[in-house]
Amino acid sequence: MADQVQPASPDMPQGDASFTEENAGRKGRFPERGQPVITGINRVGLWSLYIKEVRRFLKVQTQTIWAPAVTTLLFLVIFTVALGRTDREILGVNFATFVAPGLIVMGMMQNAFANSSFSLLSGKIQGTIIDLLMPPLSVGELMGGIVAAAITRAIMVGGAVALAMAFYPGVDLSLAHPWAVAWFGLMGAAMLAILGLLASIWAEKFDHNAAVTNFVIAPLSLLSGTFYVIDNLAPAFQAVSRVNPFFYVISGFRFGFLGESDIGDTNEAVISSALGLGLFNLVLAYFVYRVLKSGWKIRS
Repeated sequence: MADQVQPASPDMPQGDASFTEENAGRKGRFPERGQPVITGINRVGLWSLYIKEVRRFLKVQTQTIWAPAVTTLLFLVIFTVALGRTDREILGVNFATFVAPGLIVMGMMQNAFANSSFSLLSGKIQGTIIDLLMPPLSVGELMGGIVAAAITRAIMVGGAVALAMAFYPGVDLSLAHPWAVAWFGLMGAAMLAILGLLASIWAEKFDHNAAVTNFVIAPLSLLSGTFYVIDNLAPAFQAVSRVNPFFYVISGFRFGFLGESDIGDTNEAVISSALGLGLFNLVLAYFVYRVLKSGWKIRS
């Protein structure tokens, strides 16, 4: 019958031989099984992950960018009204100018943590974490995309807070050392972004993430010299403050605006703190990288 399948002739090609494993090693053919196709950095995948994370928080920017700016501005209003007498000066400036830089970088750090701590946790809870684990991204690329997006949100929040405070009476945001503003702001955002990623790996539900925010991040932020200089504290509490990495971020960031800091009496002390903070972030990033690479609480 004409509609019956005719047996293949020996002379007829049996498919494309270029797709067989024997020809896999040749140019233009499929590689052998297990042989990586993408070598080096997957720039397209890394950029796609970064843009995905940025678009995620920009879709609700009223909540993720502008609301933190308003909340931080309320801190400034409350503390300047309650504590900031017009004749009160700290580090040679009025109280509003003193406290403003600390509030800016505190808002940056808290939002960097909030952004990165949500990425993996939401995937684990909603069952969509496979969308992050299946693409051809290395552990470093996965970590880099999430952390970079969190730093981007921190910078946007910092800009929004600074813009709001620039119009507040009595606040002077003139820059004395721009490098310190850039470095300590970036290091503070990176530190909290990495910690947020670690928290999202560990957490199994949103309550766990909220516990880290309320019992670790918030106390370390508020007790880091944002509203005071540590010279006013007892020696024991000064020693505790100097162990807190948030203190160096806030005091160093403030140094960029005021040219004065309670880290030390010399600029060399601030530079040493900047280098120490960078080294601390490298160690922290390596630790989180190893945890993420192990698949702990992610691939189970």
